[in-house]
Amino acid sequence: MVVKTIYVTRHAFRVSYTLDTTTGEYHTNSPSPTNIPSDPPLAAYGVQQSHELAKALPKLHPPVDYLYSSPFYRCLQTLQPAIEKLRPGIKVRADNGIGEWYGVASFNHPSPATPDFLKLLFPFSFDDTYQVSIIPPRCGESIAQLHDRVAIALTRIVASVDAESKTKDTAILICTHAATLIAIGRALTGNMPDDPNVDDFTAPTAGITKFVRKQNPGIGAGLPSSHEVAKGIGLVGWRNGKGVAGGWTCVLNGNCDHLKGGAERSWHFSGEETFGDLTAAPKTVSAESERLLSLSGQHRKARM
Repeated sequence: MVVKTIYVTRHAFRVSYTLDTTTGEYHTNSPSPTNIPSDPPLAAYGVQQSHELAKALPKLHPPVDYLYSSPFYRCLQTLQPAIEKLRPGIKVRADNGIGEWYGVASFNHPSPATPDFLKLLFPFSFDDTYQVSIIPPRCGESIAQLHDRVAIALTRIVASVDAESKTKDTAILICTHAATLIAIGRALTGNMPDDPNVDDFTAPTAGITKFVRKQNPGIGAGLPSSHEVAKGIGLVGWRNGKGVAGGWTCVLNGNCDHLKGGAERSWHFSGEETFGDLTAAPKTVSAESERLLSLSGQHRKARM
């Protein structure tokens, strides 16, 4: 069986944080459960939104079979109220490939908490056996690099579930961030606008976007090896309307009918984000990802 539907939601309303662009230091007035200043929890209003989202998710058709999330706390927290309302035993697979976008910087942006630590925070719902698809470079990405990174992640996620699923019309739910949600929409549909700042896919907090697969490329098709993913192999051709994994049609775009406050805090790109002194060329997504994927693979083998 194969994936036929992908739902995407943005995390609910979060606590704010700030960045000192000269030093690369992040600050927040609200402590994070992960002790990472750029990894804040949901605000009280966001917790309310997460419960409203949880009431809507079990009503989706087809029903959600697999949960994927950015590894940042606010995304995992957003999904928690829905866990017990979905199918029994469902766990969240945290994947850096669908994680936050940070612009190119002369310093390292913070990484999310480790799988071991997240398992302590979410002991019953976090899948700590999952192997991530790709890890972005800590020095940030351009907008084009973000889209390519997301396309790699989606290619591996969809192909993996295609091979694993035992149910007909399998559906995936992804919880992510605004920039990444927009990139997901473009990578799935293959519609990369000439101007990335256009408002094509809306990204309100706790909204629901739905994509339906155009065609079935076959179980396991398009699943590159970890080495190939690190090198970016398999990306060429997702643009120009092709889309990853056979292409997808967006049939619901940022719907917020389930939220009492409606659509709020939607976001769109406003040009590249750069920080610090960039006279030294940053590492590429591929080179850094190859190194980090290797370390991640060693970490998993040691723990399994």
